[in-house]
Amino acid sequence: MRWSEAFIPTLRDDPADAEAISHKLLVRGGYIRQLMSGVYSMLPLGQRVRTKVMKVIVEEIDAIGGQEFLLPQLHPAAIWEKTGRIESMADIIMSFEDNKGGTVVLGPTHEEIFATVGTELTSYKQLPQLWYHIQTKFRDEARPKSGLLRVREFTMKDSYTFDVDFNGLDIQFDRHFEAYKRIFDRLGMDVVAVHASSGAMGGTASIEFMVRSDVGEDEVAACTACDYAANVETARSTLAPIVDPEDDVAIERFDTPDVRTIADLESFEGGAAATQQIKTLVYVLDGELALILLRGDHALQEQKLQDATGSIEMRPAQPDEIRGLLGADAGSLGAVKVENVTIHADSELRGRRSMTTGANENDVHVRGVDVERDIAVDEWIDLRTVEAGEECPECGGLLEIFPAIEVGHIFKLGTFYADKLGLSVLDENGKAIPIVMGSYGIGIERNMAASVEANHDDAGIVWPRDIAPYDVVITVVRPDDERSTEVSTMLYESLIADGVEVLLDDRKERPGVKFADAELIGIPLRVTIGPRGLDNGVVELVERKSGDKREIAIEDAASNVMEFLGAT
Repeated sequence: MRWSEAFIPTLRDDPADAEAISHKLLVRGGYIRQLMSGVYSMLPLGQRVRTKVMKVIVEEIDAIGGQEFLLPQLHPAAIWEKTGRIESMADIIMSFEDNKGGTVVLGPTHEEIFATVGTELTSYKQLPQLWYHIQTKFRDEARPKSGLLRVREFTMKDSYTFDVDFNGLDIQFDRHFEAYKRIFDRLGMDVVAVHASSGAMGGTASIEFMVRSDVGEDEVAACTACDYAANVETARSTLAPIVDPEDDVAIERFDTPDVRTIADLESFEGGAAATQQIKTLVYVLDGELALILLRGDHALQEQKLQDATGSIEMRPAQPDEIRGLLGADAGSLGAVKVENVTIHADSELRGRRSMTTGANENDVHVRGVDVERDIAVDEWIDLRTVEAGEECPECGGLLEIFPAIEVGHIFKLGTFYADKLGLSVLDENGKAIPIVMGSYGIGIERNMAASVEANHDDAGIVWPRDIAPYDVVITVVRPDDERSTEVSTMLYESLIADGVEVLLDDRKERPGVKFADAELIGIPLRVTIGPRGLDNGVVELVERKSGDKREIAIEDAASNVMEFLGAT
């Protein structure tokens, strides 16, 4: 492609609303343009990168036995109602009423739809299967941000596996795990595989692939001594034990005027350290009020609560709901001798004695609480958010916490969809058994952006070779110079004949503009052709990633380009 004929609208300045580096550079480099909040147009350079990201993914999924489909974007709401996800994903599902009065869902994902195709599987002899497609998804994100990292319309590769048992699922899951590592390596990203919540996807286990980034919206807890890593939504840690008094102490009420927080009670005379307090929260879980108990210095991890209780709708209770249940305001709440309400307690409170908590009367607390003696806990579960510096649950090393971008997610769905949608085959004895499924997703445009976050410098994007829009840019310093035009055209045509993707910058622009644009859009190799070099019989090769420059004889330029491309 000749740059003079191409549509590459580069910009000198960052877009005013952009915070993420990828957002700034993809707009400035002429890759994308925003149509409305969370919706972007792919310009020619962006579409070339997007196509190459998909090519990498297709190659790696095909290599593990994938069969490519293309399933619809429009789904009947009824199928989502059968699985219950019309409710569990209600906050992001986009739907509309068609001309016949039916409700149509714009597909946010495709588990249900692949499962309906899977109902045509009838015998164990047809399994295993690995099906996938690359299709547009729609999610009604409340706060789209960071360019392509959080959008409302996007493209995703989702693959689905179908097996007769969980051993087969494990094999397919592991194959995807390795394929994903190869994909992200080719996309130029160093990923961390972390344990994660399955959330609204359902299933038994999931792993997210994360890339460290300051603009990441997820947080990862990772051990500095072993390979344990988890999304903070599911992360565990080991805490030093606390030794409480062994004496059987009676509960004692005491006045605590103006004490409203854990910190207030710590500094109050006769109060208690945060580690000796019980934090009492009131939540509404699927329409029912419930008490949530944690140690005073611990924070609730809401995803753990939702996963443990299976709640679809969850929110903190309103002040009037709290008063109606316990008779006091937040800051004076407790669960001692509370009845007729479900109580979920964090495991770190189990066995604790001589604790202090609210008395369910404003400005009054109680001390001497034996949690298991005085509180009717219905369920002990891990509810707390881990903190940096706590001990790894696997090896005892220290945990660090860092922000990250999720670039892929793989799920062991098990029989969730089989049970809901009647997905089964006959086994070798003629007995119907549910098909065991797995789900494996990669967002295309999100990975474009994440690759930019991982591969850039002050001058612009530094694309990995596999997904760069072009392999080489030939920069003609003086397009009005006859010999420069002759040599650049000769090299351009020679490289194209050898299968190289070349962008020939023949624009009548100042050299500084051309060099800046070439660095901004991030082509892996630049060949600079100008009268001064040609007088010496050379052209200049500049590697975008390293910045290395070298002069090459004109007749050796094509072979040196091919050598560089073969090594990247």
